[in-house]
Amino acid sequence: MTYVSCFYHAFSGAQKAETAANRICKVLAVNQENEQMMEDYEKLASELLEWIRRTIPWLENRTQEKTVTDMQAKQEDFRDYRCVHKPPKVQEKCQLEISFNTLQTKLRLSNRPAFMPSEGRMVSDINGAWYTLEGAEKGYEEWILSEIRRLERLEHLAEKFHQKSKIHESWTDGKEAMLTQKDYETCTLSEVKALLRKHEAFESDLAAHQDRVEQIAAIAQELNELDYYDSASVNTRCQKICDQWDSLGALTQNRKESLERTEKQLESIDELYLEYAKRAAPFNNWMEGAMEDLQDMFIVHNIEEIQGLITAHEQFKSTLAEANKEREAIQAIQAEVQKIAQSNGIKLSAANPYTTITPQSIDSKWEKAMGMVPLRDTALQEELNKQNNNDSLRAKFAAQANTVGAYIQAKMEEIGRISIEMNGTLEDQLTNLRDYQTSIMSYMPEINTLEGSHQLIQEALIFDNQYTSYTMEHLRVGWEQLLTTIARTINEVENQILTRDAKGISQEQLYEYRASFNHFDKDHSGALMAEEFKACLISLGYDVENNKQVGPAAWAEPRGGVSL
Repeated sequence: MTYVSCFYHAFSGAQKAETAANRICKVLAVNQENEQMMEDYEKLASELLEWIRRTIPWLENRTQEKTVTDMQAKQEDFRDYRCVHKPPKVQEKCQLEISFNTLQTKLRLSNRPAFMPSEGRMVSDINGAWYTLEGAEKGYEEWILSEIRRLERLEHLAEKFHQKSKIHESWTDGKEAMLTQKDYETCTLSEVKALLRKHEAFESDLAAHQDRVEQIAAIAQELNELDYYDSASVNTRCQKICDQWDSLGALTQNRKESLERTEKQLESIDELYLEYAKRAAPFNNWMEGAMEDLQDMFIVHNIEEIQGLITAHEQFKSTLAEANKEREAIQAIQAEVQKIAQSNGIKLSAANPYTTITPQSIDSKWEKAMGMVPLRDTALQEELNKQNNNDSLRAKFAAQANTVGAYIQAKMEEIGRISIEMNGTLEDQLTNLRDYQTSIMSYMPEINTLEGSHQLIQEALIFDNQYTSYTMEHLRVGWEQLLTTIARTINEVENQILTRDAKGISQEQLYEYRASFNHFDKDHSGALMAEEFKACLISLGYDVENNKQVGPAAWAEPRGGVSL
């Protein structure tokens, strides 16, 4: 038991020593950790304060830029600072505060004195520096926004200034040269008056542009007040515009006086120019009308028409002496204008301001018109001869046509009468008709002669003939109808002979048929038309209303009727 007791006491002391050693190690570890946290705090605080120290001057920099684009670049840098660079520093600041609080808690629990950072690295110092940083941020951001607004205003004003200046300079371009030219020295009175009216319009335009010049000066003044970076060039351009404006005003007044003086000098000859124009215009129109009439292509169809043209031409020639006096009076007016201009040293323009008709053109047209008169005489005489010849052709054709027309009409009546009467036997009738046909055909040379006369009329382009009512077409139709009628009559007689021989009809029966046919042939056309043939059938006892086979249509010949 003694040994057991000894061992117990020996082992019990050893456990206490181990526990004490563990406690000592733990305390050392805590102290080492606290020391490390202190070092980390000092380091982190130093870095954070250094970053704040470097950043605040950047945020307090108020160097002005020239353009909105440059300020927007600063704004973008500031946005990058707020979004990229500052957030990690916020985390570092938060971590620094957490580390400080944790360290103080550990020291308090360990009954150790509180941690005192180096001078200027206290949490309150860091918070103060951070507050200063945020104040600088706010001021910087407000400055950037206000500066952007200022630069936008400046750029707007500058753009407005340059735009108005450009418009004004574009308007004034060439105005000084225009005001200094002496174009009025060779102008006519109407042109000088036009220049005066144009100058008055320019003066109105000049007065209207006064407002733009004042606006340009006001904008330049505002740019100077807003401290525009390029104020020097703006002021130079503005001064140039103002100086040019004063010069334009003086030149405008000088040109007005010169134009008014020239106007008075030209009024002395304007009345002569006007008188010339008033008399030259109608005379020129008369000459042009006369030349048109002298060159007019006339188309006449008879002697009366050409005689009317000749009479009108003779009346025109009787007015030429009076027209020549008017021409000489007009030329005298122009001569007086030249005389006045030379005596007063006035430079006349090449043309009359009231008319484009020159003395040279009047003389030229007069000579041309006089040369056309004999040509017109010749043309009218030739046409008169032509119409006399045409009248002879009309008379010749009319005499032949009247003879042929009367012959055809008489023969048509005679053949109609023969076809109705038909005296003698059929053979005798056939012989007489053929002799009659031969007699008619012997008249063919007269028809050919008439055709020759008609061809001459056509070649002469004669379209009417007051000497006869016959036309060649009418006579051709009548002649062809005459030949056709006699041929048809001969054919009918031949058919009657064939019918008589085939049917054994006597001569007396044929006479009876002929008398009956002539009775119903009311119009003596040599054929029974529908109503005539219907009456004939009814007289013979046929029922033409109910029996279509014996109706007029069934017996009708191709030419539209029923022959004997």
